[in-house]
Amino acid sequence: MMRESLLSNSTSFDLEPVISISNLHHYFGEGALRKQVLFDINLAINAGEIVIMTGPSGSGKTTLLTLMGGLRSAQEGSLKILGQEICGARKQQLTQLRRQIGYIFQAHNLMTFLTARENVRMSLELHDQFLNQDINVKAIAMLEHVGLGDRVDYYPEKLSGGQKQRVAIARALVSHPKIVLADEPTAALDKKSGRDVVELMQKLAKEQGCTILLVTHDNRILDIADRIIYMEDGQLKTNDIDMATTMH
Repeated sequence: MMRESLLSNSTSFDLEPVISISNLHHYFGEGALRKQVLFDINLAINAGEIVIMTGPSGSGKTTLLTLMGGLRSAQEGSLKILGQEICGARKQQLTQLRRQIGYIFQAHNLMTFLTARENVRMSLELHDQFLNQDINVKAIAMLEHVGLGDRVDYYPEKLSGGQKQRVAIARALVSHPKIVLADEPTAALDKKSGRDVVELMQKLAKEQGCTILLVTHDNRILDIADRIIYMEDGQLKTNDIDMATTMH
């Protein structure tokens, strides 16, 4: 099962990686308070891969994820996303990049004053190519795809934790992004809901041919990955972790 996405997207692997990082360093603070948080990160992720990043809390995983997603500006080294160098990128470049990426967070980050349909629709409104289509129909179809066809007009307060994450997945994937970045998407969920959520992400990503990078501490979901990378003290320790060892 783990290698299906690699095999099905084998032709994509001849192309440039969708995420390519070399000699990346990152710092927080200024002057005497400046502290290095990422050290010489080198990583390549190919189209169609599902990669899990794991490691202790405070090791830099979320920082690296936010740099890849253009949520903060990379400072030193090279960080190419979809072939575009974003180290030192201007705010406008980062804004354009973010429109090509789907985000799923531990806190679902749904707009509480919008229904499930409106939350998903909001993602489509960021893309000009969808504005001449019926985006309500597309939003509802995506919610049906994640098993929430009977909840399209529910507000988040009326949804369970697992259902909220399903809306977040629908919102992230409805615009068919090339990359999905997920930060601890199962942390607030019970075992079954967490499993359902990541299997849904895996299924939809394969159907759309997109790449997933997922940060997690949840050993119960490691088997969905094509590859596991491990971060500790701001460094990637290895690009390939033995699955059997990691899961025990």
